[in-house]
Amino acid sequence: MGRRLVAIALAVLLLVLQAQLWFGRGSLPNVSRLTDQLRAQNQANQQARQANDRLGAEVRDLKEGLEMVEEKARLELGMVKPNEILVQTGR
Repeated sequence: MGRRLVAIALAVLLLVLQAQLWFGRGSLPNVSRLTDQLRAQNQANQQARQANDRLGAEVRDLKEGLEMVEEKARLELGMVKPNEILVQTGR
């Protein structure tokens, strides 16, 4: 009788473990779904990084472009900013 009880307890334990494997929080279908979600999120993150990099490069280009325009206006046209005094020395 004791052996039979141990065998039944082991069979029940095996069934519980199998149920957890197929239907529990860490089940194979759940892990597969989470893996797909992670893959999609990583792809979205990569696209966002690329967009951020493009915007950063565009901002840098605009800043450098404005600085070049300002420098050219100062040197070639003698333009000054408001409340600035232009002092020229001999060329």
